[in-house]
Amino acid sequence: MTLHSTTRATATRAVESALAGAGLSAERTDEHTFVITLEGERKLRTTVSLVVGDHALSINAFVARRPDENSEAVYRWLLERNRRMYAVAFCVDHLGDIYLAGRTSLEAVTPDEVDRILGCVAEYSDGSFNTILELGFATAIRREWKWRVDRGEPTGNLEAFRHLAEQPD
Repeated sequence: MTLHSTTRATATRAVESALAGAGLSAERTDEHTFVITLEGERKLRTTVSLVVGDHALSINAFVARRPDENSEAVYRWLLERNRRMYAVAFCVDHLGDIYLAGRTSLEAVTPDEVDRILGCVAEYSDGSFNTILELGFATAIRREWKWRVDRGEPTGNLEAFRHLAEQPD
């Protein structure tokens, strides 16, 4: 076994140990890829992919689809947040959808570090979600609120956006 394969195997075991320690289950798409669902309060679920590659652990998590409106303000807000974040940063794909992505060397992958990284992903995804929605989807939120009120439907999961519903279009 080469040093490279030992490092990859060690990192893979560290990810397995971290997930077990946190009580998280993962779907394994191959020997070195883990797909985990993190629960949140504002963003109810964040799907995270951890890939133990040849030289680094890659972290990717979907946060939100492309903003319907005000995308420049959304992307600026995300970029301003990036300078205060650990291990991952906000990025967009070719469609404008918002992700958290990062990479760390295999030598740095320990169960504690994986736990720290997953905690960051959970916090950044959940903590930014309402702001992303408010900045990028205000019109849709107002329409949804009005539609529900007009039909007597519950608005509980939109309560954080009541102030938007009270604003004119």
